[in-house]
Amino acid sequence: MLRSEYHRDLRSLEDDLLALGSMVEKAIAKSLDALKNRDMALAEQVIEEDDVIDEKRFSLEEQCIDLIATQQPLASDLRTLITVLHVSVELERMGDYAEGIAKISVAMGDEPPLKPLIDIPRMADRCMDMLRRSLDAFVNRDTAEAYQICDDDDEVDALYDQVYRELLVYMMTDPSAIRRATYLLWVAHDIERIADRATNIAERVVFLVTGRLTDTRASTY
Repeated sequence: MLRSEYHRDLRSLEDDLLALGSMVEKAIAKSLDALKNRDMALAEQVIEEDDVIDEKRFSLEEQCIDLIATQQPLASDLRTLITVLHVSVELERMGDYAEGIAKISVAMGDEPPLKPLIDIPRMADRCMDMLRRSLDAFVNRDTAEAYQICDDDDEVDALYDQVYRELLVYMMTDPSAIRRATYLLWVAHDIERIADRATNIAERVVFLVTGRLTDTRASTY
């Protein structure tokens, strides 16, 4: 393979990764819309489309392995391929969490949520912002933004703790609310994990640029 063709394949690989990121972001948004609007058809759509996300991730993995095997890349090119491999896995897992939220919507049926959905959509909006910015940081090789994303995870954790405590009060004061409160706890947990995955992507951006694997959440700058 000519080097020009090889570098074109690398650029195409990054484009495919961004396409996967867009698919995942849409899945997260749809799953929350389905939950808020009690839209069973939309929830089922998210569940079905998760297979497409899985297939896209496996395709990226195969492309990375093929380039590593045939081109034996070194230095930054090798880090790029390793980063794409890891980020594609993180994105696929985010898609699984979106599917999980959609399945919770289906399990709830037409029953309204226990409480107005305010903090949970705020968590989701923050997570999707972190996802978009982590992929922008990947494209721009922006370690400063990557560190900021890791710091922003604390905000999502704080919102999760707030939701957790509030739902716990509901369960303690009204045992009949336990089932519906548990559904929302599961949703909040899935969203919190999406934020963790976005943070993992940010950490991979730092690795891509610096060649060092570090826990950026413990770093200062």
